[in-house]
Amino acid sequence: MLSFFRKKTSDDLTGDGTNSTGSAGGGAVVAKEVAASPSLTQLGYRSVDDLRETIYDFLRTIRDPEKPNTLEDLKVVYEEGIFVQEPTEGNVYVVRIEFNPTVPHCSLATLIGLCIRIKVQRSLAHNLKLDIYIKKGAHSTEEEINKQINDKERIAAAMENPNLRQLVENCIKEED
Repeated sequence: MLSFFRKKTSDDLTGDGTNSTGSAGGGAVVAKEVAASPSLTQLGYRSVDDLRETIYDFLRTIRDPEKPNTLEDLKVVYEEGIFVQEPTEGNVYVVRIEFNPTVPHCSLATLIGLCIRIKVQRSLAHNLKLDIYIKKGAHSTEEEINKQINDKERIAAAMENPNLRQLVENCIKEED
């Protein structure tokens, strides 16, 4: 299942000689104006724990791709695996979600990570930086999978695949 994400190629990188700040070579750096950070209460939460519980409520209903159980039933996701960090300099809250595949060689761990990302992104109206990781030591290829499920280009490419998109939609749909 790891192969459904494409690797970055040199065509994906900018070749126009600009650096990550958008300036060429040793040019002047232009400061960006930063908006005031919305507080958790402005976003509709009483506390960090309230945000964490809200995210967990979304995650717990995701269905396992192979079994009729939810990720909560299988203890793949758990509330203690959600960490809300202080906002970045760009005033975006950072949420780290850790999950634990059922077996160390789970072939669908990447798909589960993709489902987690898509479910949270669709469920929350505000902007968060999501970092999704397999629990340390819980999977034989955790570093490779962590890299894939945190790469925006690979996520976008995966969701363009109609078969993969349908798998994700089936896993994250709400039951009536």
